Amino acid sequence: MHRLLTAMGRGFKRYIGWKRVGIAASILIIGFAVSSLIRTLKGVDANVILTALTDKSPAQIGLAALCVVGAFCTLTFYDFFALRTIAKLHVPYGIAALSAFTSYVIGHNLGATVFTGGAIRFRIYSDYDLSAIDVAKICFISGLTFWLGNLFVLGIGMIWHPAAASSMDLLPNEINRLIGVACLLGIAAYFVWLATGKKRRELGQNGWKVVLPSAKLTLVQVLIGVVDLGFCALAMYLLMPSQPYIDYVSLAVVFILATLLGFASHAPGSLGVFDAAMLVALPMFPREDIIATLLIYRVLYFLLPFGVAISIMGVREIWLGVIKPWQERRNACGADHQHTAHSHHSPAAAPVRQAVPQRSSKL
Repeated sequence: MHRLLTAMGRGFKRYIGWKRVGIAASILIIGFAVSSLIRTLKGVDANVILTALTDKSPAQIGLAALCVVGAFCTLTFYDFFALRTIAKLHVPYGIAALSAFTSYVIGHNLGATVFTGGAIRFRIYSDYDLSAIDVAKICFISGLTFWLGNLFVLGIGMIWHPAAASSMDLLPNEINRLIGVACLLGIAAYFVWLATGKKRRELGQNGWKVVLPSAKLTLVQVLIGVVDLGFCALAMYLLMPSQPYIDYVSLAVVFILATLLGFASHAPGSLGVFDAAMLVALPMFPREDIIATLLIYRVLYFLLPFGVAISIMGVREIWLGVIKPWQERRNACGADHQHTAHSHHSPAAAPVRQAVPQRSSKL
């Protein structure tokens, strides 16, 4: 039996591999989401969507925008926490914030966040002597922060309001409640594993090892993920129609599941996947109202930050690649010119004259 399992494992790695499984899963998720979205959007009235958009008050949109700002401010601590975890203390918070914001926003909007976000992080951190392995560790710890926060909130939400998840995964409330318990038990087991180690736990091998945060610091890690997710869900909640009523926790459960499906699809900006999941999970609301809410949320959370991130990276590249080298050349030429001018205008050393004794004449 052991030989059979070993042979099957080798065959899986050789002929299939986890990479192909991930690609196939992404294609299936995107295909299912697109088909669901097409079915859901049949008969939708564009005029009603425009009316729903104009019904959103400036106060609603303004508060949601503040929540989005709070989410991205919290997001900056993903990289800052990871840098402190791998003992790269010389990288300041400002650089960590720049890297976290630009890599997440650009990577998530373009899709394939692992590669696009990782490339942006490496471009920024390489100026501070961080290697590709260091950047990979930062990506891993930042991802761990994201998943711990999501699983914690999802676990509580599915235990508290399992029906909110049932509208999306079509599972009985009891099964969803068990899934929520499993999420919290998994996090608790992870804490126990961290706390019972003689020293800080490590993951990896063959030259790539990442030292995990301690149990106490992992509490901070979970808190960062929870606050980030809470701000995002609150922004969506503030944009929702007032009728029919939905509580914040129920919406947060739906929002998290839709977000995780969007991440799993690797679609640019989770486009189509996130939207279809929200529409399917919230059938009690008029479709036009949900679409209007999703459009405003996409502008606040995806389009505007994407424009800001692209502008920041563009200005940074122009500064580092054009303006700064030009200033250095100008300063170097100015220093050479001053040195040459000083050499030409400085008085030559007076020749040393030897005193010639004069003859005294006697009268």
